[in-house]
Amino acid sequence: MPNKKNILALSLLFIQPIFMASNLVVARGGVEFVPPISLAFWRWTAVFIILLPFTFMSLKKNYKIIVKEYKKLFFLGTMGCGVCGAFPFLAGETTTVTNMGIIYTSSPIFIIFISSLFFGEKINFIKIIGLITCLTGVFAIIIKGDLDLLINLKFTRGDLWMLAASIGWALYSIYLFYWKTELQIFQRFALIALFGAVSLFPFYIIEELIFQKTIFNLNFFFWVIFAAISPGIIAFILYSKAQETLGASLTGFTLYVFTVYAAIYGFFLFDEKLEFFHYIGTILVFFGVYLAKKNENKS
Repeated sequence: MPNKKNILALSLLFIQPIFMASNLVVARGGVEFVPPISLAFWRWTAVFIILLPFTFMSLKKNYKIIVKEYKKLFFLGTMGCGVCGAFPFLAGETTTVTNMGIIYTSSPIFIIFISSLFFGEKINFIKIIGLITCLTGVFAIIIKGDLDLLINLKFTRGDLWMLAASIGWALYSIYLFYWKTELQIFQRFALIALFGAVSLFPFYIIEELIFQKTIFNLNFFFWVIFAAISPGIIAFILYSKAQETLGASLTGFTLYVFTVYAAIYGFFLFDEKLEFFHYIGTILVFFGVYLAKKNENKS
């Protein structure tokens, strides 16, 4: 029945972010046991290893296509798995799950801004107001509502890592859309995971030799496998399924639900409290995104 299929797809808008937001749980909890770059590197290595048995024959068959597209795949891997994989884990050392979730919600604004700058997409006055409103909300969270922090440039390092991650996700999303591929969706995802791990490898070695060594114990395997499966493979599959039925614009709603789950995870798992600046920042971010996406099909 079409109605049942549509209801199932709509329910995924609220189910998928449960797994997507669990990446922030890894960012806060996992980095206590595994160094952040190591966690990101091994997470995407695990994703590739898990997917390889299901994609090996088709990847082998499409070798020439891979050779033709490898530069694009490397860029997507670097942004989607390198920047968006490692930066939240680096952020989790010095900021909260709530902050990370709200700041990450600014990604659609950067998508609009970058698309306009590099791909000539039209941006009207309402979108500009939305962009400014959203960025004001993000900065309200970063400076914790304290203008002295802005004046003295005293930001939490983790908030800035998360802001960079949201820009990385915007770049990943834009080029994933604009760069057409001859590969099927799971073949492409497996290769993005592989190239993401490759982009992280030099930084993983530096982290091991200079900063912090990885201890390969039960905690390591738990967090790596959890990160690979829950916010990795499961979140990706559910997002793809929802997108097939609902389209890209409506499926993008998951990013806003993601923020709510991030706050819930932070409250119950890490005893985080919601401050006044969180509410103000969230309202500004959501309203800014609403303005930016309002009438976007007409612009």
